[in-house]
Amino acid sequence: MAPIVPVPAPRPPLGGRPSRPGWPSVARWYEDRLGWATAGGPPARLLTGMRFDVLDLPSAAGLAVLRRVPGEWPVAVAGRRMRVLVAPGSADELPGLLDWLEWGGVPLDLAAWGAGGRMTAPTPPGWEASGAPGASVWLRPPEPGREVEATLAGLPGIGAAGPSDGSGLVRLVAVAAAECHRARLLAARARAGRGRGVPRR
Repeated sequence: MAPIVPVPAPRPPLGGRPSRPGWPSVARWYEDRLGWATAGGPPARLLTGMRFDVLDLPSAAGLAVLRRVPGEWPVAVAGRRMRVLVAPGSADELPGLLDWLEWGGVPLDLAAWGAGGRMTAPTPPGWEASGAPGASVWLRPPEPGREVEATLAGLPGIGAAGPSDGSGLVRLVAVAAAECHRARLLAARARAGRGRGVPRR
């Protein structure tokens, strides 16, 4: 009788990068490589308010912000939304900061997620994206082994002081508010133009 030869366990893909990562492996990557807290359940989600807060704004406005404000903070996109990582505590400061910048009361498509918030975890850098429409991906990924807090824009006393050129949360929010307002006006103008192009009966 031939001896029983045990079947070896499946090997992970070369480089340890799954071609289509499931949510448990994505969550494990963030926990092990970056030390970020995650929430269970698909899709994997990152807990905000601990290592970072998030500014959420339209992608078109966000791209204009990235062109105007230098920085190294991680940035993700999901469909038509952009998520900019900022110093923890920034979400609590956003309403007062918008008032101080004289944007209070102006409808802006700009929000902040702080303590208790959850952000869908983007596909880890170097991994194959799922290909699902609107999937969250990194535009400017965090770097494993590098403290993300050192790159985050913030106010003195609540976290990072901002990039070395002096631009911090105030400048970031001021430009984000202006670009969100610009995007809203352009969208309204486009809707009005389409309305004028409809022939009357």
